[in-house]
Amino acid sequence: GSHGQLEDTAPRIVEHPTDVLVSKGEPATLSCKAEGRPAPVVEWYKDGERVETDREDPRSHRTLLPGGSLFFLRILHGRRGKPDEGVYVCVARNYLGQATSRNASLEVAGE
Repeated sequence: GSHGQLEDTAPRIVEHPTDVLVSKGEPATLSCKAEGRPAPVVEWYKDGERVETDREDPRSHRTLLPGGSLFFLRILHGRRGKPDEGVYVCVARNYLGQATSRNASLEVAGE
């Protein structure tokens, strides 16, 4: 056996995002927490497309929190569309594999 050697493990999602209903202009958080060794990298997808956060675009209103949750400074919602509304999933990856969270929908409350 191994003496206190921690074995690398594939990611698993320990906290899944839940559906949220937000008023436009308000902040929102989609929770996600993943475990694994080495610590998995978390990415978010909305309607199948990768979500850009302030890591890629410093002007983004979306921030990836250290634990893996996705934080919206304010929900964008304009006459031309609802860029934040949709179905989100959180994906955690390391070299051993990946884990995908349950779907969570973000809805913007009516006017």
